[in-house]
Amino acid sequence: MRFDVVTLFPEMITAAASYGVTGRAIEREIVSLSVWNPRDYTGDKHKTVDDRPYGGGPGMVMKYQPLHDAVNQAKLAGSKDTKKVVYLSPQGKPITQRLLSEACQISQLILVAGRYEGVDERFVNRDCDEEWSVGDYVISGGELAALVVIDAITRLLPGVLGHEQSAQQDSHINGLLDYPHFTRPEQIEDYSVPQVLLSGNHADIDNWRMKQALGRTWQRRPDLLKNKNLSAEQNYLLQQFKSEVE
Repeated sequence: MRFDVVTLFPEMITAAASYGVTGRAIEREIVSLSVWNPRDYTGDKHKTVDDRPYGGGPGMVMKYQPLHDAVNQAKLAGSKDTKKVVYLSPQGKPITQRLLSEACQISQLILVAGRYEGVDERFVNRDCDEEWSVGDYVISGGELAALVVIDAITRLLPGVLGHEQSAQQDSHINGLLDYPHFTRPEQIEDYSVPQVLLSGNHADIDNWRMKQALGRTWQRRPDLLKNKNLSAEQNYLLQQFKSEVE
């Protein structure tokens, strides 16, 4: 899979993406990453990429032409397979695990990292396929959001993680939060590992983990359960968890 990021701070993207899961995926050529600076597509000696907004107001707005040209170059550098241009914006659709899983099917994902007060709306309407948001808050630019998207998609691709099932057991993969994890030592002061995890009975362990995932979701993100159709067994385990808590 190919990632392209249109950004005024290309070094910020390449430096952060060189570490961890993403860095290893790039080294193994499972994914590729290219960055495109709109300043390289300006026509004046000052490499101007922003201007005052029509109608007045604070701040500056990123200009259409440098962004448009940078995106076009990114498209030309990729293959003829499926492409998608995404503008990372607080006004976009919330980024969910389902959205990221669907994005794994795209051959080339072009992420546009805005700055200042935003970008010319004509660029969003003419050049972008979608707007995505990392949450209901504002950050200084889209670079951090782009890195989040790249990392979250990369770890879903085959061959990236050390254990093929690791990504499939994460929070939100099945619409639930993840169950608690424990490792050695077995005892820390008066807090010990749940006995079921030491039993070696995999059926009991699976049931415990599902119950904990359901219960944790109920406690911390009850909104996720509203849209999830639980099986009879899951409903039973959730009721067990509630009874134990009470």
